Amino acid sequence: MSKEPAEQPVVLVVEDEYLLAFDLAVALGDQELTVLGPAPTIDQAFSLIAATDEIDCAILDVSIKGQMVFPVAEVLSKRGIPFVFTTGYENSIFGDRFTDIEVYSKPLDVERLAVDISSLAHDHRVKRVHA
Repeated sequence: MSKEPAEQPVVLVVEDEYLLAFDLAVALGDQELTVLGPAPTIDQAFSLIAATDEIDCAILDVSIKGQMVFPVAEVLSKRGIPFVFTTGYENSIFGDRFTDIEVYSKPLDVERLAVDISSLAHDHRVKRVHA
């Protein structure tokens, strides 16, 4: 028996700043997206990823409680799930990794990010649901 996909595209949010995570959740909801999380730790992010095949894209804060989010990004990449980074760090933190991934600098324009993510999520959802 196949499970029906979620009605709205699902966006994983990995963010440890509570107020920013809340603002992102509201802005994403305004774009008719379902928020998975927000995950305030790397372990919680991995748990959410393992629990579903319904993720259409993700927003990843580069530093979560002092840990780099890159292992989460690698898992998403292997699953073919698009994502973006948010960070207050300089882009040199990425080195040669993830050079093709969009980076949003903090402080964030939450509404702009939500609109951009909406497009990314809908594009991936069409590919995922019709695959």
